Amino acid sequence: MAYLQPDKPEKVYVPALRAAKEKGERLVCLTAYDYPTARIVDEAGIDIILVGDSIGNVIHGYGNTIPVTLEEILSALKAVKRGSSRALLVADMPYGSYHTGANKTVRNALKLMKDGGAEAVKLEGGRNRVELVKRLVEEEIPVMGHIGLTPQSVHKLGGYSVQGKTLDAAQRLIEDAKMLEEAGAFAIVLELVPREIAEIITKALKISTVGIGAGVGCDIQVLVLHEYAR
Repeated sequence: MAYLQPDKPEKVYVPALRAAKEKGERLVCLTAYDYPTARIVDEAGIDIILVGDSIGNVIHGYGNTIPVTLEEILSALKAVKRGSSRALLVADMPYGSYHTGANKTVRNALKLMKDGGAEAVKLEGGRNRVELVKRLVEEEIPVMGHIGLTPQSVHKLGGYSVQGKTLDAAQRLIEDAKMLEEAGAFAIVLELVPREIAEIITKALKISTVGIGAGVGCDIQVLVLHEYAR
């Protein structure tokens, strides 16, 4: 006697994010850094798994994300890849992996995708990263942007605080988001941005916004899983 097998959940690819936005559907993103966590998150139906450089804070005990290496991200990424099958897998490009030229950036991103199994990469910065985003996209590497509070710039910013609180700063964030979209980014993280500004950006873009401390108006919400498990 033949038994019907339950339908396997459809794999999430980059185009699914824009399709969800067009339909008004909200998606969810969680971090994972190891195989068992990836299994739990993926089987729970989470849409996006981020192997973030937050691994430095919550796993390795660093004071910030700056010490995180490409090798640390790559090691975690390989484990998460083995534990996930449905979620879109995004890998952070750690501090220093995209700061010394476009060619090296492409090589590092390709390493995350070829060796680690990433399906997209994320890097921090606005207008200063536009040409880099264009180059990565030209090389068929999907890119998620990240503006607002950019933790890798903690020393420049003078700590972790809400960004875009003045009119000029808010306008700059809006412009940065539009420039990243035009450069080819498929989504943009908005971190510690006033909810009103996040809503303006979300409505202005055709691509998805990913909010973390940016209110409920973003298309996708991302949480660092370990921070909410403590």
